[in-house]
Amino acid sequence: MRPDHDVRLAAFDWLAKQVDLHGDVLEWSLLLRGFVHGDHQIRLIGPQGIFKPRSMELPLTIYTSPNSPYDDSFGPDGLLRYRYRGTDPQHRDNVGLREAMSSRVPLAYFHGVISGKYLAVWPVFIVADDPKGLSFAVAVDDAKLSLELLKGHEATGQIEEYDSPSRRRYVTTLVRQRLHQRTFREQVLRVYREQCALCRLRHAELLDAAHIIPDVDERGEPEVSNGLSLCKLHHAAFDASFLAVTPDYRIEVQPRILEESDGPMLLHGLQELHRQRIVLPRGRGMKPDPARLEERYERFLAAAG
Repeated sequence: MRPDHDVRLAAFDWLAKQVDLHGDVLEWSLLLRGFVHGDHQIRLIGPQGIFKPRSMELPLTIYTSPNSPYDDSFGPDGLLRYRYRGTDPQHRDNVGLREAMSSRVPLAYFHGVISGKYLAVWPVFIVADDPKGLSFAVAVDDAKLSLELLKGHEATGQIEEYDSPSRRRYVTTLVRQRLHQRTFREQVLRVYREQCALCRLRHAELLDAAHIIPDVDERGEPEVSNGLSLCKLHHAAFDASFLAVTPDYRIEVQPRILEESDGPMLLHGLQELHRQRIVLPRGRGMKPDPARLEERYERFLAAAG
């Protein structure tokens, strides 16, 4: 059995527990602290993008910071391109990833969505090496299937005959979509200081990043200026056109909703918001785009009949 094998499985189990507790966007401090395995403190992240705990032979994780100088992106084949450390293909970190590729061992990948917060994805596999382009191709695999297979290959710590490039491309595509969604959410909630722009509720677990122009629209880009931080009640009301935000940042409630009488939730949750001004981000260029609000407001008026 490879000496890394037990530690790698323990790391993936620990990550699964943290995601159950905190969601799949984890704090840098949590990853840096890591967990205890035997006599060792196993950290999941370090100062460099390719990280190998001292007790291991091969790298355990790779990460991309939100402001990384490296241009990690997805290639035309749908796989992640992860940049070498530096420009020397023989740097020990690059050699470590190359050995992980030849040994077919899984890693975890952390992608910074905002400063201090990382989307956690595992297992990922190095599937190709491009020395000329100074990058590796990285594929994501189905966590449950891969880990079941890995536990069944304890002699080598590898996944061999069950490799499926088509499955991995599909799972990687799903992760790419999730990365965009999580980045949008974290950016929007941060600029609104983690509160609902309408009612000021401050529990992040009950907040969503709502698109002004829906993401199914080709113009519904995941940009902060196309977003509003809304609690789940007001997100649902916004999507159902029960209320709208005007281009001058005021809340307008449908007349039929204002005329209803249906208890305190309707009164305090919707009716009393009418003509109130929303909470706005403080940063330049962070406020909701008035042109997008105008377009969404037109839909709201049309819904009124």
